[in-house]
Amino acid sequence: MKAKHIRKKVSGILLSLCAAIPAVACPVCDRNQPSVLKSITHGAGPESRWDYLIVWITVAIVLLTLFFSVKWIIRPGEKSDAHIKRMILNNQ
Repeated sequence: MKAKHIRKKVSGILLSLCAAIPAVACPVCDRNQPSVLKSITHGAGPESRWDYLIVWITVAIVLLTLFFSVKWIIRPGEKSDAHIKRMILNNQ
C-alpha cells in the first residue's frame, strides 16, 4: 500500500513538471529556435546534428538514472544478513 502511495506522488510530481516545460522559453528565444525546440529552451539553437545527438544521449542517461534511483528507493533489495546496513541498524 505504501509503495502505491509513493508511486502516485512521484507520478504527480513528474506530470506537473512536464506541464510546466512549455512555459520556459521567452518569445525572442521561441522565435529563434528550430521547430523541435520551440517553447522549450533559451539561447542559441543547436548548430549541427551532433548537438542533437549529444542532447539525446544526455537525456537517455538522465532518464536511466532517474528510473533506477526511484526503483532502488522503492525496493532496495538488500536481503543479506551480512549487508552493511544490518551492521548500522543493529548497533542502535
